[in-house]
Amino acid sequence: MSWLVVSQRGASPPLASSLAHEAVSQLLQTDLSEFRKLPGQEEEEDDDEEEKAPVTSVLDAKGLAHTFFNRLWEVCSQWQKQVPLTAQAPPGPWRVSMHAIRNTRRKMEDRHVCLPAFNQLFGLSDPMDRAYFAVFDGHGGVDAARYAAVHVHTNVARQPELPTDPARALREAFRCTDEMFLRKAKRERLQSGTTGVCALIAGKTLHIAWLGDSQVILVQQGQVVKLMEPHRPERQDEKERIEALGGFVSHMDCWRVNGTLAVSRAIGDVFQKPYVSGEADSASQELTGSEDYLLLACDGFFDVVPHQEVAGLVQSHLVRQQGGGLQVAEELVAAARERGSHDNITVMVVFLRDPQDLLKGGAQGAGDVPSGLSEPETSTPQRS
Repeated sequence: MSWLVVSQRGASPPLASSLAHEAVSQLLQTDLSEFRKLPGQEEEEDDDEEEKAPVTSVLDAKGLAHTFFNRLWEVCSQWQKQVPLTAQAPPGPWRVSMHAIRNTRRKMEDRHVCLPAFNQLFGLSDPMDRAYFAVFDGHGGVDAARYAAVHVHTNVARQPELPTDPARALREAFRCTDEMFLRKAKRERLQSGTTGVCALIAGKTLHIAWLGDSQVILVQQGQVVKLMEPHRPERQDEKERIEALGGFVSHMDCWRVNGTLAVSRAIGDVFQKPYVSGEADSASQELTGSEDYLLLACDGFFDVVPHQEVAGLVQSHLVRQQGGGLQVAEELVAAARERGSHDNITVMVVFLRDPQDLLKGGAQGAGDVPSGLSEPETSTPQRS
């Protein structure tokens, strides 16, 4: 991402996000017709589409990206002389540890997103501070995961419900991203899909949304709080939904939808729609200040590391590193690999309190405690 390129050169997240937003805003005010592909270049297939996609044109990504980065450097040069007051917000309190490996798989199909300065990136001026974190676990290729990592948070920012109902905005963002990628998949003959989990912290409230078996957990005073139930075909409600649509769930080394996919909801998977749903679930929870950290990870981690052991592993790391938490994700990934995970592994730890404070306070032990989340918003999509 553009803001990441700038932040890697020493800019704070708020400044990097503001630079990216300004460059995009300026670019959108120019004539982009030179980047439009001709109809023959789009290779769009409409035979099986019941309605015409609302996308009017497809742009040349390579040429547009080149022009954008030129504009970004121009903005950077301008701001070296005088940084606007709106871009001078102090860095947020976020400490994030992130690590991902291909492991023994032939390709790396995971993607992740860390946006501690969400408002600055999208030019949101309301007083509610927001931060966004996400993990996407692709299958059948990386296209869907790469697409989701670029578009889900962008679609969140576009939702009119974001200020009043952030959880709904997250669900709508997943749905919109799925619809957009399905059009791209038909046009470019892509078969990939991706699970995903995201966390949006808006003020003092945590909102999460998910598709498939990527997961997020909250650790509060050393105790693991279960936030969600992953979408797997063996879940009774998911099995009934799939069968009601005319599909089936069978066991072939694990439970699978129509004998293929081991997840029942995902972005993409064009040939498994509507059995593999693109409708996300969501939940919300007020934060009291006693929360330690969030952990987002793909199934390459959670398939071998039980929720109840996460807090103990993190606490052991903090003890060894004397409160330094920046390498904890790397140790968690290594632990999953040592326990036999052969899948891509992605782990993101978002500290909600200073790791030094967690070390001083000492964990109370690991285990599940009742969740304080509001009832998850669920949906049962029907065949169109």
